[in-house]
Amino acid sequence: MNLEQFETSIKKLFTKELLKEFDDDYGFTNKTNDSIKRIGYSTNLSIEVIEQAKDNHVDLILTHHDAWDFIFGLKEACLEKLKEYNISHFWIHGPLDFIQFGTSTSLMRVIGVDQIMKHSIYDHREIPGIGEFSEPVDFKVLVQKMSTELGEPIRNWQNHNKLVKRVGVLKGAGHSSNQMKVALEDGCDTYITGEATLYTIQYAQFVGMNLLVGSHTFTEIYGVESLTKKLMEIHDDIEIIQLREEHFELNHG
Repeated sequence: MNLEQFETSIKKLFTKELLKEFDDDYGFTNKTNDSIKRIGYSTNLSIEVIEQAKDNHVDLILTHHDAWDFIFGLKEACLEKLKEYNISHFWIHGPLDFIQFGTSTSLMRVIGVDQIMKHSIYDHREIPGIGEFSEPVDFKVLVQKMSTELGEPIRNWQNHNKLVKRVGVLKGAGHSSNQMKVALEDGCDTYITGEATLYTIQYAQFVGMNLLVGSHTFTEIYGVESLTKKLMEIHDDIEIIQLREEHFELNHG
């Protein structure tokens, strides 16, 4: 696969509407290596990820996030390393969040939600995905399942004693009470996201909705993985590896 074929595949996998609406929320940070035999994927772009890509002979790094502008100096440092190591980098944020196979849907499938009622969409704001368990599950069992799959402790607040049936999921920074209200009005008894504020926790407690919170990075990694699997279905001549990130969002005290 070459870069042109990669770009063609991205246009094939995502709707024209999504790519147009989020035309400034995806793209190449660096286009260096035209021949792509190995893709390495992660949620974030960082110096550590790039060094790991170099050690694993990766031709293209595929991430959900670009290096954030407000982590001052990071984007420039990453670009310098990408050029030095002759590695291309492509990131896709908004379109991957709101495509049918995207980040929230992928997280739901990983934790065992077997009926996807709605996938996450953007309608002037982020709207959570909605899913149901065909067999309701115990809250503590769901917490353990999510913790095992993400490989990290899950912050959790059990605000009712019923089994978990319908969940609202908005990975990453989906912690706004406005977003949670949408899930509540859609009949969700539990809300799952990747960040939490005081207001997130208070609102969940006030309305009696369970709350599970993983990390921003690891609630989104499965969306990137889903995209790489779809690329492999189109191009059987590429290898895919995950570039491992530390659970740096955890505060170990």
